[in-house]
Amino acid sequence: MFFRHLTLFRFPIALDLSELDTRLAEFPLRPVGPLELSSHGFVSPLGRDAEAITHRGPDELQAIWLTVVGEERILPGPVVNELLSKRIQEFDQKQGRRPGGKMRKQMKDDLLQELMPRAFVKPVRVDALIDLRNGVIAVNTSSRKAAEHVVSQVRAALGSLPTLPLNAEVSPRGVMTGWIAGETLPDGLTLGEECELKDPSDQGATVRATKQDMATEEITRHLEAGKQVTKLALNLDDHVSFVLGEDLTIRKFKLLDGALDSLEHTENDDMRAELDARFALMVMEFRRLFAVLERALTLSKAE
Repeated sequence: MFFRHLTLFRFPIALDLSELDTRLAEFPLRPVGPLELSSHGFVSPLGRDAEAITHRGPDELQAIWLTVVGEERILPGPVVNELLSKRIQEFDQKQGRRPGGKMRKQMKDDLLQELMPRAFVKPVRVDALIDLRNGVIAVNTSSRKAAEHVVSQVRAALGSLPTLPLNAEVSPRGVMTGWIAGETLPDGLTLGEECELKDPSDQGATVRATKQDMATEEITRHLEAGKQVTKLALNLDDHVSFVLGEDLTIRKFKLLDGALDSLEHTENDDMRAELDARFALMVMEFRRLFAVLERALTLSKAE
């Protein structure tokens, strides 16, 4: 159940979420209708048979795990466009003229209505962590659009949810560029072996390096040419590895042996206890990482 990517939002720590379970339970997933492109709702992270719609650890953990699931009809754009092109051609042959823009739009709408009942339905799932202690929502996706959809689903259920995308008061690009140029990293952080560098000009080149020592002459030459770091792999105390982007999205979030060793000492004899232990571990490691990034990048708070 460990999250893989983290798109982060901040909310006021004083926000009252005591009614969260009750409100989310009013918006369960319903099957997508024959003429709908998608349907989304909430289920328990522990499965549809679980009693509570969210999963919470012990009170002292101050964290909530929730899940948005959906059903989305697959209508590939190239297929739709090809069929629409054939219908436009048939209209041209019969009428001796091409349909106007308004008619083409109507033809496309009619085509979608015909295709949707026959389209395959793809299940989707996106998990989110609400960190009550730090006022942070971490959505398990690297897609900003998918993350904002999850937050909007929660907002619709609650009626109000003041959130802001995570923001830094310094330039993440400048900070990361300094780190691989030799500036001191925050305590606990070490460089990984992956980065993306971009020329800041509009038409500038992009260089991606993987399995690469950041201290090599090759990387130094790119820095001397003016390229700046937009993504950087980092490790925290041999507990967490991740790739930080200039957009503050955390990709490839992975708990390492230094963190996972603690699970080997737990005596969990059922799946629920195992999930509880893993959830608590992920929350604690995320908080350690967030604290480091908050200091290093001067992350803004939500008021």
